[in-house]
Amino acid sequence: MAPDLIKVEIIERQTVKPSSPTPHSSRTIQLSVLDQMVLSHVYFPTLLFYSGNNNITGSGGGATSTDMAAMRMERDYCQHLIRSLAKTLTHFYPLAGRLSKGYDMIQCTDDGAEFVTARVKCSLSQIFEHPDFEMLTGLVPAVGQPDGDGDGDGVSTRLPLLAVQANLFECGGIAIGLNFSHKVVDGITASAFISCWAKTALDDGDDDQVPFMVPKFDAASYFPPLDFLNSSQPSSAELVGIIKQDKCITKRFVFDASKIATLQSNLASALAPHAPTRVLVVSALIWKCAMEASSKSSNIPPSSFLLTMDLRRRFEPPLPKNLAGNVVGILVVTATASLKGQEESNETIDLKDLVAKLSKGIAQQKETYPTKLPFDSNEALQRAREYEKLRGNVDMYHLCSGIWCRFPFYEADFGWGKPTWVSVPSIGCKDAFYLIDKKDRKGIEALLSLSEEIMEHFESNPELLKYASVNPRVM
Repeated sequence: MAPDLIKVEIIERQTVKPSSPTPHSSRTIQLSVLDQMVLSHVYFPTLLFYSGNNNITGSGGGATSTDMAAMRMERDYCQHLIRSLAKTLTHFYPLAGRLSKGYDMIQCTDDGAEFVTARVKCSLSQIFEHPDFEMLTGLVPAVGQPDGDGDGDGVSTRLPLLAVQANLFECGGIAIGLNFSHKVVDGITASAFISCWAKTALDDGDDDQVPFMVPKFDAASYFPPLDFLNSSQPSSAELVGIIKQDKCITKRFVFDASKIATLQSNLASALAPHAPTRVLVVSALIWKCAMEASSKSSNIPPSSFLLTMDLRRRFEPPLPKNLAGNVVGILVVTATASLKGQEESNETIDLKDLVAKLSKGIAQQKETYPTKLPFDSNEALQRAREYEKLRGNVDMYHLCSGIWCRFPFYEADFGWGKPTWVSVPSIGCKDAFYLIDKKDRKGIEALLSLSEEIMEHFESNPELLKYASVNPRVM
């Protein structure tokens, strides 16, 4: 759907504070070294769409009784979300705080999360026909841009760490858009927040129902912070080559379960006797096609592939499952094309070889990544520096991934059923992609951001189109 065919009208902006004040003993949280290495202005958005049967926005004409009933229903929906959000923030209280000026701590002073109410002048079916990711950005609350009111990376320390937007559609459907500060949470923590909020809303805030999801905000005790302000170490602003916010375009590619099974079967011999996972084969296919699309000649450039590893379950003994923050390690795998014949014009990438290389590279890095306490923060910093140096090689193509498969987004029921669709709006970072489950939990949706030139070649790759559909209707 073209972005100029809909209108998002902001009705109200307000601040939602925790329903109970944060204890003084928890008013300051030290960020871990893994948090420190994330830029302060990086936020990641999530959208959850819920179908509805009632018209909650009225007819747009005079103030009829139907319009008044619709407005009351709108108010009821939003108040339900606001009340449960306030109760959820008592457990996730850092998200109601603000960053310190040195960006090394969270001041948990209950400043609150931002809550935006908006009407959308279209139906969900129009959104779902062929989702336009430029348009979807309007359904997520915008958080202030870097403005120089701060240190290091020029970001105001007064910005909220969480912003929420309740989008009310003409058809009675709702889309909940969230924008999380990546400085404070990773994907697993964000998923836990959504689950806890939905559970609180569904159970009408019965605190006895949510303790198993309550997070632990003490990652700094496992991953000691470094003193960037009083040392020769680079600040987080100098470790951000991962984020390439050049002009790019985001598109959606859907891999149905049956096509993934075929792809896995075709690539089974690459990892025999072990079967390759669905995430592995889809990631390898995307990487291969992106490498080929990035070639400006017959020569395919060497490439790096970055992915993150959840450290909670990798440590010995395992870290708490509810440990909040950025609890991830960076893994990087490199690959080069090979000559098919004697001529350089016959350079090619064998998908089976790439699957094997990706699998082996991940396994080797998992073995060498520090997974025992005490954690060596300087080694983690050195790994980030090495990757930044690698990214400085302009003769290589660099691709980053975010894997959100198996996150329980589709279980998030706020009281009006489970989501019809969960997605991410325009990524905004060049040469990056997210993988997220389809609603059946078997298929995968890939949200990929590339330059327009590379995307044009990528989306027409015949090998890709054997297994993926380009932005089909949301079913």
